[in-house]
Amino acid sequence: MRGFAALGLALVWASSALAQKPPESVGEAIYRHGVLPTGAPLEADRDPGVRIRGAAAACVTCHRRSGLGMMEGRQTIPPIAGSYLFHPRAGTVDDLDLPFVEGMRPDRDPYTEATLARAIREGVRADGNKLSYLMPHYRLDDAAMTELISYLKKLSPGAVPGVTDLVLHFATIVTPDADPVKRKAVLEVLTKFFEDKNHYVRAQSPRLRSSRRMMFKVNRHWELHVWELTGAPETWEKQLHAKLVAEPVYAVISGIGGKTWAPVHRFCEEAALPCLFPNVELPVVAENDFDNLYFSKGVLLETELIAHELKGRRATAGVHRVVQVYRATDVGKDPAAPLAAEFAGEGLTFINRSIPARAHARELSAAVRKIEPGDALVLWLRAEDIAALGSPPPELSTVFMSGRMGGLDRAPLPAAWRDLTRLAYPFDLPERSRVRLDYPLGWFRIRQIPVVALEEQTDTYLACGIVSDTINHMVDTFVRDYLVERVETMLEHRIITGHYPRLALAPGQRFASKGGYLVRFADPTGNRVVADSAWIAP
Repeated sequence: MRGFAALGLALVWASSALAQKPPESVGEAIYRHGVLPTGAPLEADRDPGVRIRGAAAACVTCHRRSGLGMMEGRQTIPPIAGSYLFHPRAGTVDDLDLPFVEGMRPDRDPYTEATLARAIREGVRADGNKLSYLMPHYRLDDAAMTELISYLKKLSPGAVPGVTDLVLHFATIVTPDADPVKRKAVLEVLTKFFEDKNHYVRAQSPRLRSSRRMMFKVNRHWELHVWELTGAPETWEKQLHAKLVAEPVYAVISGIGGKTWAPVHRFCEEAALPCLFPNVELPVVAENDFDNLYFSKGVLLETELIAHELKGRRATAGVHRVVQVYRATDVGKDPAAPLAAEFAGEGLTFINRSIPARAHARELSAAVRKIEPGDALVLWLRAEDIAALGSPPPELSTVFMSGRMGGLDRAPLPAAWRDLTRLAYPFDLPERSRVRLDYPLGWFRIRQIPVVALEEQTDTYLACGIVSDTINHMVDTFVRDYLVERVETMLEHRIITGHYPRLALAPGQRFASKGGYLVRFADPTGNRVVADSAWIAP
């Protein structure tokens, strides 16, 4: 019978995941975007005499998408999800049968719809006292107020797919074009981390209530589902919906992609499923999206680093033309396009040379050698192509290269190219990140995990650690939006940040590391690199 019950629950969850997102309600438009039913911007007054409008006035700005509030400096923004607003007065936090969130008040009078409308319009609490000066006084008519309050009631925490009293279910997604060596390495780190996590789950714990004393004691087994995709990218979203039907999960953790991640990104947004820090060179840049978080923009960040340096080189090196070289079927064509667009209308000519997927080294050499004085060369190439470059043309004086694609400081760049070439390096310098990498590298040694894909393996370990720490602080408040919000809040306080000097997110930011360096090789051989620029945060 349990199996049939679980199947029935899975189908209920899956049906909502498969359906298209319902049209946004009036209350949701007010709450999230600050848009009134008429299409006019929401308006509010804030002491002392400040008026705010539209998105700046939207409730989500402070109370967040989940409605569960946040910490803003020393200010605690309380939850305004319906179950918290209308709960009866209690003596202590422990007496509230509600999931714990910061800012919840057990000892205040419950709101009614009338007193809540007064609070929203006049900044007056249920007991007649004034709310914080941070609370705006909103200009809402009765119809719009009814819609907003109705939406607040829907925000209350409830059953979440992938969460049971005993188990938290996670997925990791692998695309068919992912590098097989890196794929194996990423999955080994995930598997061992989950094994470690579950080693300390000794018995079922009682349902947690609300006390801070209970934090860090959530006692659930973590189960990992590996979602291996097949076929063409246009089929992936359908495959993912089917997998979500069969295996409802709470969130997607890490994973690895190849030439495109866009279908996975779209699926996670459509299903409102958090996708946390996948290993992808070409993430989707859509800052208005919510559920997809990445460590960096990958090769698109390298575009910005190269553009920053190229603007300076135009004057000092007399660059008047840029030649970009990439393989036709690799990701190099994607960062090449925005680099050219960055200089549109500025009199700088861009020539893109696409090398066929099966082209031999001589065709690559021919593309690279067609250089004129004053040209800058940008190489969006893999390590095997970098190793086959031969000798640089004598006219060439400015070369930029994708660090991620070429292998970073392990790139097999021939000695004759080293003085000319600057690598886009979207990480901290190796000598600075070495200490931060000691912890994951030590864990790899203890778990007997060979290091064959350093960046992907350490990023996977970092992603797992971030999710684990975040869920510990969430106690038993398993709300998907709240998971993303807590990651945003906690990330900048992390000490172990792997290859990145600093990680931070804020509402409207989906990339945790914002910058990088241009580096060069220090010697004709070896892998020591030195910074050729300060830290660049485009």
